[in-house]
Amino acid sequence: MKPFRSGLRETSSLARRLPCTPGWIGETRRDRVNTPRRTILPQGNENGNAEEHAGGAIEFWFDFGSSYAYFAAMEIDALAERCDRPVLWRPFLLGTAFRQTGAQGLSSTPLKKDYAARDWARLARARGIAFSPPPGHPAIALAATRAYYTLEDADPDQARAFAREVFRRVYQSGDLDTSDADQVARLGAGFGIDQKRLRAALDEPALKARVKAISEDAVARGIFGSPFFIVDGEPFWGADRMAMMEAWIETGGW
Repeated sequence: MKPFRSGLRETSSLARRLPCTPGWIGETRRDRVNTPRRTILPQGNENGNAEEHAGGAIEFWFDFGSSYAYFAAMEIDALAERCDRPVLWRPFLLGTAFRQTGAQGLSSTPLKKDYAARDWARLARARGIAFSPPPGHPAIALAATRAYYTLEDADPDQARAFAREVFRRVYQSGDLDTSDADQVARLGAGFGIDQKRLRAALDEPALKARVKAISEDAVARGIFGSPFFIVDGEPFWGADRMAMMEAWIETGGW
């Protein structure tokens, strides 16, 4: 048996040949019924720059406290490279969506939390990656989210590298509290910004308001979970929809 981590591309190509797969994956575009679908408009960065969307960027929305977002973060860049699409990393506060939907995190939901813990460990084994979050996980990732956008203003590539390292430190090393501004500032100092400057920025009212606005805007656009993707106006919720998203990009949708 081939391991799951052998690739999402293989998953999507195999899907076209499997008899149990819904027919829309295997149809040619000219054979599809042209049914209307709701699209979600792409969004640029908070400075109003939408250049990253010129090539049909994949918006990757996530909360650092979301375990499924960790698994998505380990896959999204490879998927985007296969599809020749840029990725717009967009951390937000999932609690903002929960207040709108009335939902709560998996780790706080009876029955679901036990299944989720089992599924995360199973998924990590299947993909051959570590999964060892710290005790008390998840933390409210206010500090890490604010740090991301501070770093992005200076260097988007460094901000993405910082986000990847946050995920690794939380879910592989288990030694980062994303709610602790001092810990986050120490980590951020390795990504092109002075530690004291970053630590001070995390308490600035303007940055707090900005992250709040980003999260509220995400919810207003219909983003209610983590991870959540938007590509070419089409929303996909969950790490388990990444193979479908890749097939959508490859075929132009259905």
